[in-house]
Amino acid sequence: MVIGFKRLWLVLKRTGMIKVALGFVAFLCLSAILLRIFEPNIHNVGEGFWYCFVAAMTIGFGDIVPVSIFGKIITIIVTLYGVFVVAMIPGVVVSYFTEYLHIKEKETVSKFLEKLENLPDLSKEELEEISEKVREFHKKKLK
Repeated sequence: MVIGFKRLWLVLKRTGMIKVALGFVAFLCLSAILLRIFEPNIHNVGEGFWYCFVAAMTIGFGDIVPVSIFGKIITIIVTLYGVFVVAMIPGVVVSYFTEYLHIKEKETVSKFLEKLENLPDLSKEELEEISEKVREFHKKKLK
């Protein structure tokens, strides 16, 4: 599980999504502070952050409800930004892994073709390995 988080962190870092995620958290913190100032129902920054998180994830528990026009505007912005970030990050991660798999597939095909080009120089074991790979490929193609 730790390896999965490390891999996710690397993908987010390489794709620049870390900046988006950190910017989102900073925006939630700023919104929480503003809500603390302008909303009478929010008594501390922690409640403001909780409210912003719930609004951003479109959960909407209803334990805190904005009553001021400024609080409602902040809620709209936080919710729209949350939907944007929640939709964008998984899309980028999936796209990254898809591209990674395509690159790995191309490398495998390139190595396979290189072996085929040097067919007369290959050992019996290497020829059997190629033959097995061709059979596996043929089985997959028939499915």
